[in-house]
Amino acid sequence: MASKETADSDTYESFLNHVRKYSHVSDAAGVLSWDQQVMMPDEGTPARSKQTSALSTLQHELLTDDDLAAYLDELDGAVSDRQQAVVREVKRDHERATRVPEELVEQLSETASNAMPVWEEAKADSDFSKFEDELSELVELRREYAAEIDPDRDPYEVLVEDYEPYLDIETIEKILGELKSELPALIEQVSNSDVELADPFDGEYDESAQEELVREALDELGYNWSRGRLDTAPHPFSTGTQFDARVTTRFTPDDPMDALGSTIHEFGHARYTLGLPDDEYGTPLGDSRDMTVHESQSRFWENHIGRTLPFWRQFGATVEEHLGVEASPQEFYEAANEVYEDNLIRVQADELTYHMHIVLRFEIERDLIRGDLEVSEVPQVWNEKMEEYLGVVPDSDANGCLQDIHWTYGNFGYFPTYSLGSLLAAQIDETVREEFDDLDATIEDGEFDPIADWLESEVHQHGCRYTTPELIEGATGEALSAQPFLDYATDKYSDLYDL
Repeated sequence: MASKETADSDTYESFLNHVRKYSHVSDAAGVLSWDQQVMMPDEGTPARSKQTSALSTLQHELLTDDDLAAYLDELDGAVSDRQQAVVREVKRDHERATRVPEELVEQLSETASNAMPVWEEAKADSDFSKFEDELSELVELRREYAAEIDPDRDPYEVLVEDYEPYLDIETIEKILGELKSELPALIEQVSNSDVELADPFDGEYDESAQEELVREALDELGYNWSRGRLDTAPHPFSTGTQFDARVTTRFTPDDPMDALGSTIHEFGHARYTLGLPDDEYGTPLGDSRDMTVHESQSRFWENHIGRTLPFWRQFGATVEEHLGVEASPQEFYEAANEVYEDNLIRVQADELTYHMHIVLRFEIERDLIRGDLEVSEVPQVWNEKMEEYLGVVPDSDANGCLQDIHWTYGNFGYFPTYSLGSLLAAQIDETVREEFDDLDATIEDGEFDPIADWLESEVHQHGCRYTTPELIEGATGEALSAQPFLDYATDKYSDLYDL
């Protein structure tokens, strides 16, 4: 008879093989989603919706399989700490999945896929009413999904846990409440300042020249082209695995800083993905922790590297080479950090007003899922909150409630992680500056590998071994807090705007 140690080892390996199967199915679905947004012909949606639905169903079947349940029961408490982390993550996903009927999973996937071209048309026509029915269906399906998982809990809290499983809703609301309370005063001070920041960009810039610029930025930051690629998409995003991490960007003729910032942002996501351990691919130890941590990596590179004066001291000449823009590092730095009073678009927002965009979306989607807001009321409430929080009213649905793609996928509960990740990025920046003798000199010299190596060691290589609070405290020595960001933002913008 085999020993208990051997039996446990054999069981664990069989368990991992099962886990890898549904992980690989999920990755395949991710590639199809990337293709739909980047390369698929316009009329490919009917077939693609069936394909993604079939993969979602297959993944659900593998995740709810009786064999997996038996593995989890046998392995609970019988493996090492490292293996127990895998069991913990899979068990959580398994328990949630077993509560959701397969037909609902299939319906959610197919509805989201079919909603994509409807949203695109509605946005192009700036007409929310064209997307209203699809959004209503997605809201209702997500309410059903949350009720199946736990009918006795706040449905929005249940949905948030798909993106941030280890920070409770009370913590999230408290942190966002601090931003909502503290930032308006600083934003108002900036608005009242007489300082006008430099803007050396004037006219329009060819897409080909902008693409050359952002590709060189990726080169300098250390993007691994043998495991990645750059494409364009209406809404920039990153997706993939540690073997294939793809980024997308978009080009605006009169605003090359938009493409550069978006590309550096998505590089941060991809660098995290590429930093996950190769030998754990297909298991939770080879997967990213959650969207809060993922967003912290993109925001760290975008804001705490790409929006710094030392970065522009070494990258300004590259902009001049590709776009013909002659400006000092200080002028480029100011252009990268200007606070626009009338900014309507979240992805183009500065570091201060960005969080008010997130608070707005958080409050609207929370009220939609809780049944406190009707879908038909979204445009009006959106505009009212924009005026209240940012002092500007959208001039169209396209620049208002139709600008984001997230609800098209049924991704309710995703938005809070953007602000949480930005706060964690500031907390990580504070820690990195303590670790490096002179981080600004490192950035100015274009020595980005040591920074990436530190992030890989402290964050990426752990995969999902630790919960979010454990990973944050392990990397920074403190629990997640809004204070490092508030201190950083106050210091930075007080200096820029002579407050």
